[in-house]
Amino acid sequence: MCVVLLFMKGGDVMIIREEYLSKLKELKDKNIIKIVTGIRRCGKSTLLFQFKGWLIDQGITESQIIFVNFEDLEYEDLTDYRKLYAYIKERLHKGVKTYVFLDEIQNVDEFPKVLDSLQLHSDVDLYVTGSNAYMLSSEIATVISGRYIQIEMLPLSFKEYCTAKGGVENTASKYLDYLSSSSFPYVLELDANPNIVRDYLESIYNTIVIKDIMNRKQVSDSMMLQSVLRFIFDNIGNPLSTKKIADTMTSDGRKIDSKTIEKYLTALKESYIIYQSKRYDVKGKQYLKTLEKYYVVDIGLRYMLLGKRSMDAGHILENVVYLELLRRNYDVYVGKVDAFEVDFVAQNPDGNHYYQVALTVRDEEVLTREIRPLQMIHDDYPKVILTLDDDPTRDIEGIKIMNARDWLLESDT
Repeated sequence: MCVVLLFMKGGDVMIIREEYLSKLKELKDKNIIKIVTGIRRCGKSTLLFQFKGWLIDQGITESQIIFVNFEDLEYEDLTDYRKLYAYIKERLHKGVKTYVFLDEIQNVDEFPKVLDSLQLHSDVDLYVTGSNAYMLSSEIATVISGRYIQIEMLPLSFKEYCTAKGGVENTASKYLDYLSSSSFPYVLELDANPNIVRDYLESIYNTIVIKDIMNRKQVSDSMMLQSVLRFIFDNIGNPLSTKKIADTMTSDGRKIDSKTIEKYLTALKESYIIYQSKRYDVKGKQYLKTLEKYYVVDIGLRYMLLGKRSMDAGHILENVVYLELLRRNYDVYVGKVDAFEVDFVAQNPDGNHYYQVALTVRDEEVLTREIRPLQMIHDDYPKVILTLDDDPTRDIEGIKIMNARDWLLESDT
């Protein structure tokens, strides 16, 4: 993953998210809708502006580019899909490629009709962003089925964060800063002022809970929704089911049923504030339907909501590794090997990668516990134990044991 920093006028730092930018470059002029999704403020709008700048560097003129941000009051009228289509159509030039950028498209009712119609124009190259997975729900995706490709965007990786902070020296302290100050790109411009960072994270949180979930999903009980989210944040990396969550919350005096829990979890996942990792039976090669795990998109948000009393460093490291595996384009599952568990089975077209995550394995009992499930997997795919031990990388029976921060700074292994 290449990371380039541009130092802008006034000292602000802009991070070129080359991993995502390169995907847009590869898809340029391909007759398919490019849809960039991800949590609010993860950098989607900035990515589109960077790609627009690259197009201009390639000789594309400003008149060939239409850029509409639906969170800008200037374009409020265009949230009517008929007006939006008319606005774009009258700016197209026959025989000349026009690059259309529609930022936060979920604010437009019946937007798939616009995308579908624009896709009929061979001279239109279409790029779209959205902050809610509901925009790609089954009924909506049907309208543009087979004509779009989704690029899922996350906040900054640890490697991107380190680069923005001056390089990969002192990674132990930078790792702690990365967790506490947040991985949202704009936090880099807040000079690590904890009060300002907290206010910024609260604004993201409130927008997601109120605007993206309560209003769009017609959730009336704000306090219960936030209680469910707090419960998930407090139980990252723990096996959960809707019944288990409902029973635990009810026993704590917050009565709720499994059906409501499922509705809230779906809304939270669609807003990209939490991610679900389902279980996979490694030996039986089956995907299981019970006791999934949940992880949060940003540990800084978790600190903001729960306070640093809930450090739980082991599960936090597990959360960081999970998100990194997503960035590396794996499908990530929790592995089951007989009665034992593998933290992550990361799958891609080349096969499986197996990961165990532990704060330390210097204690022999802990090492035995962590390595045993991997030893029970009899295939030739990579098996890795990631820890925060500052020890040299070593190998035991083909199982690599290495420092997690070093692994996070690697390109893609």
